[in-house]
Parts: sequence; C-alpha cells; structure tokens
Amino acid sequence: MTGTMIAREEGLKLLDANIADLSMRKHLIAVSAVMRKLAEMQGEDADLWEAVGLLHDLDLEKLEKEEAAGGLPVMTRHGRVSAEMLKGSMPEEGLHAIMAHNEEGTGIKAEKPIDHAIVAADAVSGIITAAALVMPHKTLAEVKASSLRKRFNDKSFARNVDRNRILYCTKLGMTLEDFFVVSLGAMQGIREELGL
Repeated sequence: MTGTMIAREEGLKLLDANIADLSMRKHLIAVSAVMRKLAEMQGEDADLWEAVGLLHDLDLEKLEKEEAAGGLPVMTRHGRVSAEMLKGSMPEEGLHAIMAHNEEGTGIKAEKPIDHAIVAADAVSGIITAAALVMPHKTLAEVKASSLRKRFNDKSFARNVDRNRILYCTKLGMTLEDFFVVSLGAMQGIREELGL
C-alpha cells in the first residue's frame, strides 16, 4: 500500500471545502458508513474503505461548474479528478476504487473488493434514502430490509438508482438480502448525522 491515509476529520474538511450541497454531503457520509461496515465484514482496512466512500464524489461540484462554463461533460472526468485531488493522501488502492466507481467515464474497471464495494454502496445508499423519505415520519428507523427488496424490484421506485450497480454486492460474496441488512444497519447507525 502506497500513499498516506487521510483521517475522517480531514476528509470532512475536504468535503467542507469542495461540496456545498447538503444532500450530496449526506450521501457521501452514508456511503462512507456502508463502506466501513463492509470493510469490517470483509476483514479489510475500514479506515481506507470509509475514506473512499466519503470522498468518491469530491470532484462533482467542481466538474459541474466547469461543464456549466463550457467545459467537458462531468461524467467524462468524474472520479479521475477526485483521485487527482487525493493523490498522496490515500493509497493507490483507494484512488483506483474512486476511479472504478465511474468506469464508463474513467475506463478503470472494478477489480478488487474495495472497487466492487464502492460501486454497490454508492447505489444502495440512494434506494435506502428514497425508502426512508416515503415513510410516514421520513426516518431510517421505519425502513425494513425486507421492504428494500420489494423496492429494488419496483423499477418505478428511485428510478435513477442503477440496480445492476447494487448487485455488485454479489462480487463480495453477499446475497442481495444480506447487503440490504448490512447497508441499512450502517445508515441507521448514523441516522442523526444524516437527518433521517
């Protein structure tokens, strides 16, 4: 492993400096919690996986501004620019995972467990958040893992969430049901921070 490891507090400061949108910040915090839990289950470096989850979209607002000013489309560079911003602050394995979460734009394939995890965690956080927002009190506490499976099969629900990306969990040796249980539990554990 080469490169130093960015601490969570430093990661949050990077978010403060680069991500103004509150819903995007919450998304990144949710993904980081799922990634930490997955790393613990896989016997991997939980700090690294959490940092990848927290910082994988670090470049998004910068690229959106550049595109609005006539620059290249966001998704052609998204992930690669985040990795450039984090070079020297994170091991190569983490930078690769950040680029692999947008394979279509970066050309970097998901190969290792950390790569598969960020693809799946990024997508599952969307369906879990959407499920919480349709509950009577709009809280994660009301969401059940069993209902996530039904929501997963309903293509009209959270239609922007790519179900194929969630299925990357199987590359971690997990069933979809187990992945929902683990991911929901991770997000419920930080529900106050997420405001859900």
